[in-house]
Amino acid sequence: MRRHLVIFARAPALGTGKRRLARDIGDVAALRFERLMLARLLRRLDRDKRWSLRVAVTPDRARHRRRLWPPGILVTGQGRGDLGERMRRALADCLLGPAVLVGTDIPALGPQHIAEAFRLLGSHDLVFGPAADGGFWLIGTRRSPRLPPSFGEVRWSSPHALADVLGNLPRQVSVGFAARLEDVDDGASFRRLGPRRGF
Repeated sequence: MRRHLVIFARAPALGTGKRRLARDIGDVAALRFERLMLARLLRRLDRDKRWSLRVAVTPDRARHRRRLWPPGILVTGQGRGDLGERMRRALADCLLGPAVLVGTDIPALGPQHIAEAFRLLGSHDLVFGPAADGGFWLIGTRRSPRLPPSFGEVRWSSPHALADVLGNLPRQVSVGFAARLEDVDDGASFRRLGPRRGF
């Protein structure tokens, strides 16, 4: 069965995404960061033959912005609902086989992290990549027999997000953990990670 990698993205647009970061460094700098991270991630992960890459984007109409997406990449809309509903839909839309979903604001993310997540799915139903702020930068699922019906009540965009998701899972679901990485959500993380990552 084919492995599927989903990049879960917000289309870069001035004044719409990364609001905490934009408050600290300005709208134009935040937009530049979003564009750079999306382009780098697509370049790093699209060429790897170990998985099939697709993008789930919001807003849905951005899937038609051809300049954003390299030729040959499948781009779909995330649809409606909260973050959990949209992530679950993006994973469920993949064909048969294990699927991994990642965000676009993790500067250290590389192919080795994705490969490790798929390896962990060989012995776990779900895999999470914990983020330093209490959320998660990756979720992977074997999808056998199926995804959990929902993530339940989760305090998204908070230090409790991963703990809430884990607490809502059925007891029989086995969970593995990939590397802990740091995402860029505000000016402090931007200044801490930026000089090392060239943005």
